[in-house]
Amino acid sequence: MLTGKQKRYLRSLAHHLQPIFQVGKGGTNEQIIRHITDAIETRELIKLSVLNNCLDDPKQIGEELAADSGAELVQVIGRTIVLYKESRENKQIELPKN
Repeated sequence: MLTGKQKRYLRSLAHHLQPIFQVGKGGTNEQIIRHITDAIETRELIKLSVLNNCLDDPKQIGEELAADSGAELVQVIGRTIVLYKESRENKQIELPKN
């Protein structure tokens, strides 16, 4: 679980990132979850966008993707989702202590 301070720090890092995945009208599936898991292991912090033709709620999609990929949901703002997971081999982000 991330603390409020850690989430704030991650949001500041994610601000300048471009979304690397898009969730469309098909919603989430095994393939996108596999790609997200691979990308998050490499980058630790990723941003996704939910397209306008997707009828599902972005917050629900964010929670679903976080649970299925083993990541932490940092933020859902509008149709943009930010996920974080500490990398085992490519650790780059040092989270602030409490």
